[in-house]
Formats: sequence, C-alpha cells, structure tokens
Amino acid sequence: MKLGILVNSDRHLEAITGMTRAALAKDHEVFLFAMDDGTRLLAEPGYVALCHLPGVNMSFCQESATRKGVSFDALPEAIAAGSQLQNAMMVQKVDRIIVL
Repeated sequence: MKLGILVNSDRHLEAITGMTRAALAKDHEVFLFAMDDGTRLLAEPGYVALCHLPGVNMSFCQESATRKGVSFDALPEAIAAGSQLQNAMMVQKVDRIIVL
C-alpha cells in the first residue's frame, strides 16, 4: 500500500513520524507533502530525517515555504521543492491520504 500524508499544520510532528514509521514497518511506501504551516516542519530535524528512510518520498510547496519564511536551501536533495503539482502527483500515486 502507498500512504500519502498531506502536512498542512506544524502541530503534529509526533503523529507524522509515528505513522510514517508504522507504515514502513508494514512494508508500505509513504509520501509526504508539506504546504502552508506544514512547511515550518522543514526546520525540524526529526521531520527532515524521514527523507532518509527507505520507502519515504518527501516534497513541499516552495511557495508556501517562502510565504512562511521557511529556509529550504540546506535541505537534503531527497526532499523535493515544488508546487501543488507535487501534491496532485501524490494524490494520484497513493491508496490512502491522511491530512494533518
């Protein structure tokens, strides 16, 4: 199964990391897309570290990050900067979506 997590809030880091690790433990793929306030999590090492886990695909809305004043220059290459196109692509790829 492929799980999508749309991250539009910066209040649920523990839930995001817990669900991601639980899904990976069941051999599922996880797609994370951050937008709006969720891009603030790009400053959290625990969130960024998820990109290094096998089976995790991460992207974010560059426009949202810019509007929120979030620096993304030093992010790992595994986290794709993009637009709402990445969100739409995630929706097409996954079997289930959770919005936090």
